[in-house]
Amino acid sequence: MMKTLVIAEHDNQQLNAVTLNVVNAATQLGGEIDILVAGAGCQAVAEQAAAISGVQQVLSVDAAHYAAQLAEDVALLVVATVQQGGYQAVLAPSSSFGKNLTPRVAALLDVAQVSDVIEIKGVGSYVRPIYAGNVMLTVESQEPVQVLTVRPTAFDAIEQSGSAAVVAVEAVASAGVSTLVGRELSKSDRPELGAAEVVVSGGRGLGDGDKYRQVLEPLADRLGAALGASRAAVDAGFVPNDYQVGQTGKIVAPQLYVAVGISGAIQHLAGMSDSKVIVAINKDPDAPIFQVADYGLEADLFEAVPELTQQLS
Repeated sequence: MMKTLVIAEHDNQQLNAVTLNVVNAATQLGGEIDILVAGAGCQAVAEQAAAISGVQQVLSVDAAHYAAQLAEDVALLVVATVQQGGYQAVLAPSSSFGKNLTPRVAALLDVAQVSDVIEIKGVGSYVRPIYAGNVMLTVESQEPVQVLTVRPTAFDAIEQSGSAAVVAVEAVASAGVSTLVGRELSKSDRPELGAAEVVVSGGRGLGDGDKYRQVLEPLADRLGAALGASRAAVDAGFVPNDYQVGQTGKIVAPQLYVAVGISGAIQHLAGMSDSKVIVAINKDPDAPIFQVADYGLEADLFEAVPELTQQLS
């Protein structure tokens, strides 16, 4: 029987919602699904993982050297778990965490990884985007262990109505090659960008960081939206890089995506073109963003956005 190991993404206190999407993808492979929770003081996360529907058991590994979940250490644990448990597939989200971890796992297992899967046709047959999402490629893999990263926005979150067993597993030795020096986290009361139902994004057309905040924050407040940005806006220093939406940033698929002052470079479109409704505001009638927008407004954003915000009051 097929056995799949899903790697949980978490902060030692809360299970990241993308894990629910990855488990849903894993169900399409058939067979048993286990979740690996590696951390320090992460019992609460293991209990949250145990409530996910379709999960057979949660493997909980609690050790000090997993506190920061460094990829070098977790990869050794995943490989040992796969070899001891006889797993035929390893799945992780296509997030910074997953993209950092799974190549190491695949290399140690001496198999080829399949990245950014958006559809699972069966074991060894997957669809993934290439050329910034302009072409969908079906990949065939005959590796003994299928190592996949899954695009969370391509799969619905699975229900949390299960009651899997939580099994304590021994840690493996630390790789001893990396140490966390520090971590700067952006704190916000807004929804998390990757999981938000509404996203308001700004581009270089806003001019600078102060105008970005003055123009977009009131609109985002009215809509209960997460804030995003184009790569150009991030590179210009308007906002931190965790705001970036695009091929080299976060992939989002909200119910509503509002693009303000964003021209629509191909790498940005790759990160938001799956949004249910796209609204674009730009003064350039030839901006590529209008080609994918459901609603386009050719106007000066410094006039249009405040007026829209006022109408929503």
